[in-house]
Amino acid sequence: MKKIIVKGLLIFSLLTGISEVSHAQRVFVKIQPVAPVIVRPAAPSPRHVWIEGEWAWTNNNYVWKPGYWIEPRPHEVWITGHWRRAYGGWNWVPGHWRRR
Repeated sequence: MKKIIVKGLLIFSLLTGISEVSHAQRVFVKIQPVAPVIVRPAAPSPRHVWIEGEWAWTNNNYVWKPGYWIEPRPHEVWITGHWRRAYGGWNWVPGHWRRR
């Protein structure tokens, strides 16, 4: 009986995860928003790297999320988010960590 319940929960979680991924979409805008001018605060330590602010799609609108300092992940570099021109306008590509 336990095995059936565990298998059922596993199948349910896999199907739920797949349906959530299938809802991901790119949002296009005709004119890319202009980032606000932000004064970068001093770094907490020499190890920290600055993560630029970026746009996030919230409540049917792009909202600016401010930048912040963070200690980098080992063997990874931060790729800054950017606007990408595409058919129909522009879409935001979020910043992310990439292995070196």
